[in-house]
Amino acid sequence: MTSQILVVDDDPQILKFFEAVLKDQGYSVSITPSGSHAAKLLKERSFDLLILDLSMPDTDGFEILQMVRTQLPSVKVLVISGFMQGTLLKAAELVGANATLDKPSSPEQLAQAVGKLLAKTA
Repeated sequence: MTSQILVVDDDPQILKFFEAVLKDQGYSVSITPSGSHAAKLLKERSFDLLILDLSMPDTDGFEILQMVRTQLPSVKVLVISGFMQGTLLKAAELVGANATLDKPSSPEQLAQAVGKLLAKTA
């Protein structure tokens, strides 16, 4: 069965980039620019991996991360951020992110990080 991935980022270019790279890798990908919409999708559907930006205008990424950790502990979380030179990424790991990735990242870095996380669930 194909792994289900939800990508959440308020930057449309990042969403398109992640979606294209992950679909090329054979994953089933859903995207949303909204943290509140992501929370709704996570409650309605089953995902193997959440790729989550921390800095979004409508909902703080940390809120989504904490919700996933308490309500959906089996979902792997890859936190992405290009803000504050990695300080937020370190904080996300402390809150429960399974892995982090700087933005921008190369297609190879993204594919490697996702592959590593999903191999742990296989």
